[in-house]
Order: sequence, then structure tokens, then C-alpha cells
Amino acid sequence: MFNRHDRMARHERRLRRHFEAHGLRWQHPADRDEWLKAHHAFHELRWHRYSLHRRFRHSLGARLAFIFLLLGGAGGLLVYQTVQQHLGWGWMLAGLWLITLLAYGSIRRMLWPLRALSHGAAAFGRGELSHRIRVFHRDEIGDVADRFNQMADDIQAMLDAKRELLLSISHELRSPLTRARLNAELMDEGPSQQAVVKELGEMRDLIEDLLERERLDSGHSALRLEEAHWPALVDELLQRRFAGAMSGGQLRADLADGLPAMRLDITRVQVLLGNLLDNALRHHDAAQGPVVLTVAESETGGVRLTVRDRGPGVPDDALPKLGQPFFRPDSARTRGSGGVGLGLSLCKQIAQAHGGTLTLRNAQPGLEAGVELPVNVKG
Repeated sequence: MFNRHDRMARHERRLRRHFEAHGLRWQHPADRDEWLKAHHAFHELRWHRYSLHRRFRHSLGARLAFIFLLLGGAGGLLVYQTVQQHLGWGWMLAGLWLITLLAYGSIRRMLWPLRALSHGAAAFGRGELSHRIRVFHRDEIGDVADRFNQMADDIQAMLDAKRELLLSISHELRSPLTRARLNAELMDEGPSQQAVVKELGEMRDLIEDLLERERLDSGHSALRLEEAHWPALVDELLQRRFAGAMSGGQLRADLADGLPAMRLDITRVQVLLGNLLDNALRHHDAAQGPVVLTVAESETGGVRLTVRDRGPGVPDDALPKLGQPFFRPDSARTRGSGGVGLGLSLCKQIAQAHGGTLTLRNAQPGLEAGVELPVNVKG
């Protein structure tokens, strides 16, 4: 067993070697205080060396500089050995090619985090704020990835706060709006009373659409799925909302035979179809034929819904913006013919909540809206 004197002697030798390795002059400590000072100096030197090593490991610039220096040194040594040993230029070129490949592989590995950062930025741009960028190293790129992830958290928190505020305001507005509508219906009938009732009805519909948009932000979890059969679903919607258009020849429905039964949120799919048909009938030119609703099986085994009108269509530069909240093309900006710009946005959200897509294109003449719904909707 070593006694205290032996341990102190070993510690003194270790301190002397460490001080001399760093070019410092070693002095034998005379008392306990000097021992403590020397001990602290020893650990400060160790921490300084560790921190330098850590900063090198976690600095992309330092690692790249090391790779370039290593590449230059290895290339110079290879050229020197080729000249001294008369190996021939072919061996030198092969060696330089091998060194370059090794350096390229090392640098490419170092830059992997940049690809993860690029994919993460693209995901955030698509609105996938739940995506998180993987942090490979605590270097400059790692700091940027952390900031991107923190930015996504902040944006998500801001959107959640906005959603809660909008839901609260919408709920608070429904009660006084309902009372105002009831009072307006008790007024003496006339143009003024009808105008007030109509305006209050539009405000109620706007609030309902806003509430529905916020509910659908949670995707599949907002759906109430049940088994649906397309003939019954479409027939119920047409008889309830579009019986006049059907009997007047303004609307025609074509349903393919053998459509698969699907698990759907029937109420919301009817809202989707109803909004598309309302939009088509609003802008349709009846002289060119009826609006056509087509329900057929898609190539992927799901169902494709198509609503085609023969109206003026929309400008080509406005097509990518259709489906954005409150957007209306120039030809539909009037309140009476264009709505408030939430109908197509709600259709897009309902389709996405079911795992499908909404596409819009000019059919020349008219506009064609297509909805692809997969046969299996996650519940």
C-alpha cells in the first residue's frame, strides 16, 4: 500500500512532467498553499488542452482546414517520394487520385448535416412544423439546426395561440349572432328585413367555415369516420341542396358502377362536394350545358371526384393561389358572386385530412376541380 508521502511524490512527478511539457518552469512547492496553487494550475492546463481539442472537434472550419493541410502534406510527400525513388509519374498520379478521393469522402461526410438542414428547411416551407432537423455535431451547422428547430417551435406555438384565439372569438360571436338573427326574423317582412337576415346568415356561415378550418388543422384526428357508399352519399347531398339545379337541368351527376365502399367523414365529404358544386353553379354558363359531377374509381384504387363547369374559368396566374384562405380571383371579387374565399380552402383541407388531394385546372371553357381520395383513410 502506498502511503501519503508516496502519493505526494507521484503527484509531484506528474506535475513536473506536465509543466515541462508546456514549457513552464517547475518549482517545488514549500507548503500546502503552494501545493494547492500548483494543483489548480495543473487542472487549468488540462482544461485548456481539453477545450482546445473540443473546439477543434466541434468546429467545421477547423476540421476542413485540417483536411486541406493533410491533403497538401500528403500530396507533397507523395511528389517528393516519387522524385526521390524514381517511381514514375503514373504512380504519383494514382496516389494523388487516391488521396483526393479520401479527402472528398471525408469532406462529404462532414457536410452531411447540410443536407439534413436543406431537407428540414424544405419541410418547414411545406408547413411541416413537427419536423425536426437532426443535429450531428455541435459545430456551426449544428447551431443553425438548433435555431431552425427553435424557430419551428416558436412558429408552432404562435399558430397554436392564433388558433385558440380564433376559436374563442368564433365561439363567442355565435351566441349574439344567433340572437340577432332571431330578432331580425321577428321584424316586419320587407326588403330591409330580408337583407339583414341574409347578411347575418353570411356572417354565421363565415364563422362556421373558420371554426371548421381550425378543427381540420389537426388532420385525421378531426374526422368522424364511418362506412360510406357513394350512391347514397351523393344522392342525399343532391336531394337536400341541389334538387332545383337537378330538376332544372343545370346539374348532372355521373356515378360509375362498382364504386368501393370507403370509410369517410360523410358530413365533411358532403361539405366538400357541396362547396365545389356551389362554386361551379355560381360561375357556370347554363347556355353551354350543365355542370357535371363525376364519381369514378381512380387508377390507385381509390375514388376520383370531378366537378366541371363551363364558365369563364380563372386567370392562369391565379390557379396556384386558389385554395388559399380568403383568396378570390379578380373575376370573383364581388361579394354577391365570389363569396369570401374560404370554400375552396375548406375543400382542400377536407381532402388532405382524408389523405387525398384537390387539383384545379382551366378546362377551356370553365374550371375543373378534381379530388383524389384513397381507399384506406387512417382513423
